[in-house]
Parts: sequence; structure tokens; C-alpha cells
Amino acid sequence: MSGSSAAPCRFAHYFAICGIDTETGLEPDELAALYQWLEADRQGRDPDTAATGENFEQSPLKRTFKSKVLARYPQNVEWNPFDQDAVNMLCMPKGLSFRTQADQRDPQFHSFIITREDGSRTYGFVHTFYEEVTSPQICSAMHTLYQMHNAESTPSSSSSSSSMDSLASSLDEADSPTSSSSSSRRAGGYDSSRDTLYVSKALCLITPMPFMHACRRFLSQLHRAVTADVAPPLPLESYVHNILYEVPLPAPGRSLKFHGVYEPIVCQRPGLGELQLADFPLAEAFTLLGAENLVQVFTCTLLEMQILLYSHDYQRLMTVAEGITTLLFPFQWQHVYVPILPASLLHFLDAPVPYLMGLQSKEGTDRSKLELPQEANLCFVDVDNHYIELPEDFPQFPNKTELIQELSEVLLSFGLSANTGAPPRTRTSPGSTPGSTPSTPGRERKTVALRQLEDDGRNGNLAVEELAVLELLQGNATLERLQALTKRTGVTVARVDALRAGVKAQGTEGQGGRTAAEEEELRNAKLNVQLREVFASRFTTMFADYEAFVIQSAPDLESWLTNREQMHNFDKASFLSDQPEPYLPFLSHFIETQMFATFVDNKIMSQWEEKEPLLRVFDARIDKARLYNVRAPSHRSSSYQRCSILKESAQAIEQRLMKIDHTAIHPHLLDMKIGQGKYAQGFFPKLQADVLNAGPTNNKWSHRTATAQRRKDRHRQQTEHLALDNDLKEKYMQEARSLGKNLRQPKLSDLSPAVIAQTNWKFVEGLLKECRMKTKRMLVEKMGREAVELGHGEANITGLEENTLIASLCDLLERIWSHGLQVKQGKSALWSHLLHYQAREEKLEQQQQAESPVSQVPERRKSDCFLAMPSLRVFLIQDMRHIQSMSEIKTDVGRARAWIRLSLEKKLLSQHLKQLLSRQALTKKLYKRYAFLRCEEEKEQFLFHLLSLNAVDYFCFTSVFTTIMIPYRVVIIPIKKLSNAMTTSNPWVCVSGELGDSGIMQIPKNVLEMTFDCQNLGKLTTVQLGHDNAGLLAKWLVDCVMVRNEITGHTYRFPCGRWLGKGVDDGSLERVLIGELVVPSGEEDSGRGCRTPPLQRSPSQTRRISITSLSGRGYKPTSAQIQEAIGESVNNIIKHFHKPEKERGSLTVLLCGENSLVAALEQFFHHGFKSARLFQKTVFVWDFVEKAVAYMESADQMGDLQETAEPLGMTCQSLCHYVNSINSTPRNIGKDGKFQLLVCLGARDRLLPQWLPLLVECPLILRMYEDTALLRDRSTVSTLIGVLETIHDFPITLEASLVKGIDL
Repeated sequence: MSGSSAAPCRFAHYFAICGIDTETGLEPDELAALYQWLEADRQGRDPDTAATGENFEQSPLKRTFKSKVLARYPQNVEWNPFDQDAVNMLCMPKGLSFRTQADQRDPQFHSFIITREDGSRTYGFVHTFYEEVTSPQICSAMHTLYQMHNAESTPSSSSSSSSMDSLASSLDEADSPTSSSSSSRRAGGYDSSRDTLYVSKALCLITPMPFMHACRRFLSQLHRAVTADVAPPLPLESYVHNILYEVPLPAPGRSLKFHGVYEPIVCQRPGLGELQLADFPLAEAFTLLGAENLVQVFTCTLLEMQILLYSHDYQRLMTVAEGITTLLFPFQWQHVYVPILPASLLHFLDAPVPYLMGLQSKEGTDRSKLELPQEANLCFVDVDNHYIELPEDFPQFPNKTELIQELSEVLLSFGLSANTGAPPRTRTSPGSTPGSTPSTPGRERKTVALRQLEDDGRNGNLAVEELAVLELLQGNATLERLQALTKRTGVTVARVDALRAGVKAQGTEGQGGRTAAEEEELRNAKLNVQLREVFASRFTTMFADYEAFVIQSAPDLESWLTNREQMHNFDKASFLSDQPEPYLPFLSHFIETQMFATFVDNKIMSQWEEKEPLLRVFDARIDKARLYNVRAPSHRSSSYQRCSILKESAQAIEQRLMKIDHTAIHPHLLDMKIGQGKYAQGFFPKLQADVLNAGPTNNKWSHRTATAQRRKDRHRQQTEHLALDNDLKEKYMQEARSLGKNLRQPKLSDLSPAVIAQTNWKFVEGLLKECRMKTKRMLVEKMGREAVELGHGEANITGLEENTLIASLCDLLERIWSHGLQVKQGKSALWSHLLHYQAREEKLEQQQQAESPVSQVPERRKSDCFLAMPSLRVFLIQDMRHIQSMSEIKTDVGRARAWIRLSLEKKLLSQHLKQLLSRQALTKKLYKRYAFLRCEEEKEQFLFHLLSLNAVDYFCFTSVFTTIMIPYRVVIIPIKKLSNAMTTSNPWVCVSGELGDSGIMQIPKNVLEMTFDCQNLGKLTTVQLGHDNAGLLAKWLVDCVMVRNEITGHTYRFPCGRWLGKGVDDGSLERVLIGELVVPSGEEDSGRGCRTPPLQRSPSQTRRISITSLSGRGYKPTSAQIQEAIGESVNNIIKHFHKPEKERGSLTVLLCGENSLVAALEQFFHHGFKSARLFQKTVFVWDFVEKAVAYMESADQMGDLQETAEPLGMTCQSLCHYVNSINSTPRNIGKDGKFQLLVCLGARDRLLPQWLPLLVECPLILRMYEDTALLRDRSTVSTLIGVLETIHDFPITLEASLVKGIDL
């Protein structure tokens, strides 16, 4: 085929005509019927009767009939094969529509997009008009159908209102006639003797680039040529041939003028350094939604949620979808993208992947009737009513308010308001359906309709009187001068604006109106580019340093492609730690998306291949920004930087449009036989295929591009030999990039149930793969972090990131649960399944209780560690009840998320879901055969991946729901062999955690167990245990205290191993105990055992043993061990402060727990200490401190210390002051408790290193310590002082439970 070789450089690839095939006559649309069949099947009605019965009830003029592609020129283009099904479906998404002379028959324009498997796109532009039906067979068929319909509908006057009205209603004609005329037609319908029948026909241009305005004008001129009274200057073939073969694509950075039937048409293409071409008017998207709503939808798109646009007008769907995706620069939408969803593809709304789809609404159906399979993660955009519904919790775009402000200013400078659009709604609770909220009342609707007339820009959409006025004014030179003048002086006259809008709506219909239309186009192009620049500059500032965090680890492309899945390509943690705090919630979600991953992949591949165009432009901008302002380290500031190049970008476009760079060959007579090319007015003729199927062989640019193409081919062959075999590489690339994206585009062709099943199978595979990746990522991150707490390497996950990962897991589970749902109930598919399960189980439970009232489940006995802690039953429904009782959570989606978090924290997620799915009858009732949850093998693998998450500790429930009330259980375990288990005194306890404490609670006498409810304490840190020393048996030897959170099941053990009582041990009546999380012993619940060692636990020493406690007497660490312990404990404190704040965990444990600073210093002071005396009481380190203080005070009174340097005197006073305050505290904390307190206060107030020399210098040391004691070794002490000084850089705060009652 000659001429086709130049296709890549041609403006248009195909011209096609769709309409009714008079040969085959009226055929009902099978796809619509298939959809009705599926829908009926879903509703559980008998599909066959549904499909047939349904159709008769609908009036024949409203039924859907099959359209066909009647002709296309040329037959084929090799790099863009013609996809007949897709083009037919998208040109006439609802099939043919019929009208009579009583109906409105305005021509309509819409565009569509076809995305191929590899992600490349082709655009289609469609002009639909109504043509009189001349075929007598079709008229009589329609007549007969009407007679049958009338006969059918007379006995039962009620019209059908089945669920088909919800989604399938969009099969009905949207532009249904006004009610008055429809009622008159209801009576008569269509009668061939009386009425004229019209049918829709579509002219379509298919182009490689979205030159929307140019194509729209060309098609409307072509249609006008057919309807005009005077035949056009040349046969229609000349114009079609011209645009197919003689109009080239404008070169980058150039503009092009070519000729339509009546007027010239101009288009321009951005240069290489500019934002890529986007010709859909963003102004319209902004006026339809309002700036605020549009930014919210844009944010949902960036976070790869499911976005559903809803409008009666195809072109609006396209405008909003294309508008939002062009704003994503430099990123690209990676998932299902179908701006116009043909009626036969409605099952695609079931897709459990992110998508951006447009659904045509039918007049009269409101949002509440629309049944969507899943809404937990859906952003629903009602374009016509200017409102949006947002998913429940998603982060806001950084600097959103300033961004909206800047956008509004740009819009205002073009005379547009930015605050159309209703305020966004988040999902409402089931009680109030979104449908019940403001749907436009009648009066408003009228103004909306009027405004649509003004600015809708549809051809010929103006009312008759307005048309007349316009025609009068259009050729008027004064008016044009006036317009130009007002524009220059910046005065906008509303009336002129409305008029201009009218002229625009008129398109190029009126003679002489050209300048106004071109003016409008220029204005649109300038506004478009300025709005896009504002968004682009946000990304240039946010990701200015992204390159520094890209990890380039592979030596060559091949090895990178093969190991793509295992590689970390971007240092997320470092990147986030470099960002301003307010940006984090958004960025941490965004860098997990597929579009960001692809962007980074493109960056890495650009070292071996040519840069992807968007990336090239983006990188160039970042470099330019660097040149202009060398970014100071202040780049973490979140202050808003405005876009600085708005003027330049608009000027570039203006210059191109003012000064045309290239004019295409004029249309000319073709080599046609005489007599060909004649046609009847009002009917689009059958064009001469022989002249349109081949391009000219001699024109110069087709030759030029052909040689360029040959050069390209040669180059391609060489690279194929050099690199991998290209197919293989493409396969790798596809695999590398296809996480959940292997279904980027639905095939728009054959849609047998088998194909639908195949599609769903792909979804199932995609979901499983996504689950594997997500769980692996969560594990790797979490393991990395725990390893750090155990002292290996550097941490690389922040609480924020963990939250993001868990949120995306919740979202994945929602998508899995809503795949293949039979009937949707509520917004959350997972929660609705759980409720069904709960209802069944509770029913069974009641039946069992009725049958055998006594039988109780025997309690499983745990090992001794849980000596007196009764076991907590693992019970899915119990967890649900906990969530249901939380008044803070208002929605089903929220409940499902809380339940997932709780199960994850309890390490029961996999087990619970397995239990939920084990009720197969229930799963069968709720899900279709193809659903993910009914694919046995995949389901097993999925549960297995979730099981792997049990290997790490999550606190994702405790740390998020901080205000809820939680029941705790406390058990006190005494050492029975050596002490009375009972005591006569009155014990009390106070439990503290990271979020607060319980307050002091009296324990009933002789009861060692109690439960209490208290606002969430977070991770537990300390327990204060004490008694009032009353009665005879007032001495009490406690082994430990156990505390359990009854909701999450976390159990903490607070070891004690000491006496509480006067005159025994160190005379303490209360102790502060430091807690540790208990690992359930034994393979308690399948898979629970495989977990990392508990936090803050050193392998060498099971528990901090007080030197003076009973068991500690025989334990003597060497001096080397003691020094090592001190180093280790100080290191841990320093590491603690180097972690992000949300990650730090408990400082108390590091100060007073095992291997803590207090424990290490206690050992240091005990080394060589003469503690046990014959026939005398044990001496404690505190005794030494007290005596030293007493000595200093007496020396001070005698004036011995006067000669010493002044600071030393101060230090001396501070030590005495602290020790005396501790001694005079009303608390009975015992001698070891006092020493602990002194160390903590000294560390907090940075006094420890100053106090040590005082104690060392004290002469008492000779009497109380042996010669070998570490405290008497000068060099060791000075090393110790050096080590302790390193803590001074950090703000140490002490928990209230430690310093209660101390008055300094």
C-alpha cells in the first residue's frame, strides 16, 4: 500500500464511518443483551426470561441496535492496525439510536482513546449526526416493533423498574427527548405512514496525537458540507484524502495550517522541552468540578485509587479523564484507563485493580441507584452535578490550599471562576445514602442547562433566537474590533464573553466567525499550558533531589531486567527523612505506587537507552532550576514556591499560533471518474474507496519520512543484534512493569463469557502477585527495623511508612473481597462478609446452648510462664465485637480496617481469614464462581503470604486507636516457697504505658488478680507495685507482675524477685518494675512461633538481676563485663535518640530495665563493694552514697571544702541536695530504688559525670571498697566519666512513675 509507509508522520491514520448496515437491517445489540443476561444472573433471576422480557418493555426507539463500521480509509496502516470492534464500540458506545422528526437531532461531538497492550495510545474523534432512514425494510421493521410493543404494554401499564435500571440504564439513550414530547410519542410511538425515521451516523478520525480542536473543526465542516444547500467546492473525497495523506503531523515546536471544507484549521505541537501535547480544555474540567474538587480527584489518581467519572456526556468524561492524566506529568497512569466505558463492558467495574473509567449516566438516574461492586477505595466523580465522593482516609496533597489559590488566580486571569463544584463528600455512613444529598432542584437545573448552552461548546447547541442574533453579528467587523479592544485593555464584558462562548459553541459554523473561534482556541491553549505548569512546578520542587535516592545497582540492562523484582530501586526511607514533615503522609503513600515505580525504572533504564520523553523534560527542568537557584540546605522547608514560568509557556504557544510555520497542501481534485462524488443533500455519501485507500506516491514529505523510517529500521535491526532479542526484552519489560498492571487495558472486542472468565483469571493472578509483593515488602521493612533494635545495621522504616504499607494491605484485602461479589451490601465487602459470618455463628451458638446448656470449652493450660494468667480464647467474633463496641469508628470501611489492624497485631490475620473462608456455603452464596475467594489454590497461597506477617511484631492497632477504652487484666505472682502468698497489708498497683497511666488502684486483699478498664495506654512500660505495711504479715516476696491487654492479647511481664516490706531486703514498700513483652510459649497458634526475638532482650542474661536480690548474691560479673555493659547501655540510649521520634520505644527500659544504665552502674558500684558483714545487716550502695553525702556536709560546715575550686563546691551542693530530696520523699522506694532514682535524675540533669569524682575522692571509699574495686581505679573512672558525658547531647525525659513525689 503506497503512502502508508509515511504513516508515523501523518496527521490522521484513518477516517471511518459507523452507522446502520442496511443489508443486515435491525439487529439487537448482542453485547447489551449479554450484559443484561449477566446482570440478571447476578440478581439471581432467570437470565433467559430477563433478557427477552426486558426488551419488549422498552420502547423500540429506545432499544439498542447494533452499529457497524460501514467504511474505513485506508484499509490498514501497519503500525496502527485498525481495531474494528473497539472503534465501533467507542464511536457508538450505546449502539445506534433512532429518532423521529419530533425529537431533538443536534449533532454531537465526542472523543475516545484506545490504549494498546504496550500502553501506547491512539485517539479517535467522532462527529455524530442523524440521517433520514430511506430503507423501506428498516422503516417497516420499526413500525412492526412498535405494534408489538403497544400490544405487549397495553395489558399491564406498569413499566419495568428492575435493577437493570441502575447500570444498564446507561444503555438507554442519554439525550432522551423532553418529557412533553415523549408522552405524546408514548401514545403514538412511530408510525411509518406518519413519521420520518432518523438514525445516528458517526464520522470518525483516528489520529496518533490528540489534536482535538482541529479534528472537531474538520469533522463539523465535513458534515456541514453534506447538509449545506450549495455543494462544497470539491468532492468530499478530496478533503478526506487531503487530511489522511497530505497533512503531516506538525514537527515538535511548530505549528501547522491545513484546510477544511470551508476554512483553514490551525494546530500546534509543543517543543521538546515543553510539556507534551494536551488539547482537551482543562478550563472545562475546572469549571465542571471546581479547583478544590479537581485537586482532590488528582490526588486520588496519584495514589492509584479507583476513579469513576460519571456524566451524561461522553466528551465531558473524556475531557475530565484526559485533563487529570495530563496533570500527572512527569508520571503516567499505569493501570486500566477507559474514559468511556461501553455499556457491554460494565462488568469491568468489578475489576479489583486501580482504574480510571468513565461511565455514561442516564438522565433521571441518580447516584443512589448506581450499584458499584466496591467503594472502599473509590473516588466517585459526578461531573454533571459538580460533586465528588472521596475514599475514607487519604492524605492531602502537600500545600493543597496554596496550590488551589494559585490555580484560582490563573483561572481568574482568564475570566473563569474556580469555585464551581459542590464541596467534596467523603463516604457517608449507610444511614444516609449519597443520593439523598443535594441533587439539583428544578430551578437550579434550569440555570445549569442554560450555562451548558453557553459554555458547553457543542456544535449548534444554541437556541434558535440566539443563533439568529449570532449570525447577524458574526460577520460584524465593529464587534470584532470591540472584542479585540476589550481583550487588550483587560476589560471583560460579561455579555461579550457569553457571546464569545456562543461563537465557540457554534464552532466554525458561521462565516467570518473564524477569528473568534481561533481566539478562543488560543485562549484555551494558553490557559491549558499555564494550569499544567502550576502542577508541574509542584513536582519539580517536591522531587528536585529524587536522583540522589535512585539506586543504580545493576551493571547492565539485561541483569537489571532479570532481577527487577528483587531489587530496591529507590531509597525510600532516606528520601522521606529529607522531606518536610507536612508532606510525609502524602509522599509515603505516593512512593509506593506503580506510577512512581515506573518513573524510577525509566530513570534507571535511561543509562542504557534513550530517555523516556516525559523524564527528559522533567530532568531538564530540575537541572534548570538548579542553575537558577542553588538549593540551600533549607530545602526541607514546606513553604510554597509559585510557578515562575507561566508567562513564557503561554508566549511560546501564542507565537506559534500567530506565526504559522507550515502550511499543508490544499485539498485538490483527485483522479476520479466523471460522475463520481455526487450525493444527495443531507446524506453522507459512500466515498470512493479506490482513491482513498492509497496516498500520493510523489509528495515530498512522505518520501522524506520514508527514508527516515528506513534509517530507523536499520538502527533497530542493529540494536536487536546487539541487545537482547527484542521480543524477549519486551517480555522482560512487560513482566518487570506489570505488577497488578498485566491488565492495563480491557480488550474491547469479543466478549463471550469465556473472555470475561479469562479476564477475571488475570485479575486473580494479579491480586495474588500483588499480595506476595506487599507482604514481602512489609516483612523486609519490619525485619530490617527489628534487626536494628537488636543492634544490627541501620533502620530503614518509619512509623509513617509502616502505616502506609498497612493501609495499602487493607486496601488490597478490600479489593480481593469485592472481586466477584454476587450482591453488594454496604461500602466494605470484607466487613459485610464478616457480618454474614457473625450472624451465622451466633445463630449456631444459640442452637448449641439450647441443646446442651452445660458443656463448656475446657481451658487450655499454658506453661508456667502464664502461671496464673487464664488463657485468652482466640475467637474471630470476639475481635469483631471489640471493633463494633468502639464508638470512634463510624463506617464499615473503618471497621474493616480496624479489624485488619487488630488481627495483624494479634498475629491472627491469616488464621482469622482462613476461618472466615472455611464456611464454604457462605462463600458460595456471596461470591460468583470466578471470584478470587473461590479459586482454591490462589486462596491458599494468599493465606500463606499473610501468615508470613506473623514473623514480626506490629502495634498497628494499639498505636492508631489511642483514645479507645481497653480492658486490662493484672496478675501478681508471689514466690510461694519463701513467702506468704497472702499478706495482711493493702496492696496497690499503677500501670503506665507510652500513652499514659492507669492511676493508683487498690488491689482487694488476698486477691492476686484484677481487671480494670482504662483509656489505651499504648505499649506498657512500668508497673508501680506497693503496699501500706499494715498488719502482722506485712512482708511480701513478689516474683513478677503480669499485665495483659484483653483486646490485643499482648501480655507484659514485669519481673520483681524482691521483697516488699520494712526491715527486709532494702526496706522498700514500693517498687517500679520495668516491663517486657511476653512471647507466647509453644507453637501456640500455628505460625506464631516463627517470629523475631523479642525487643530489648539480650541473649546473655535472661533478666536484670539486682545484685542484692536473693538470686543475685552468687553472680559476680568480671570488670571487663561491667565496662562492656556500661558502654552498651550508653550506646543504646544514643541510638534511641537517633531514631525518628515515632519509632523510639521506651526510654525507661534503657534507663532502668535489663542491660540498662542503672543496672550497669549498679554493677560498677558493687564491684569490690564490702556488702555482706558477719552478724550485721547487708550494706547497700545507697548506704555508701548517704555516708559520702553526710561526710561532705560535715566537711563543708568545717570549711574544709572552701579552698576547692568554686564549680566543685556547686557540684557538691547539687549532689547533697538531690540525695536529701530523694531521702525525704514520701514514697517508700527502698535503697536500690533510691539509687536508681539518683542515676536517672543525674542522667536527666547532666550531673552524673560531675558527681562521680566527689564519690571517688571521699575517704570513706577506703573503708567500704576493696583495693581492686573499679571505683578506686582512676583510669577506669575517668573513662566512665567520658562515656557518661556522651549522653549530654540528648534531652532525657523521665516517666512520671519514676519521679513521682520528688521535690527538687
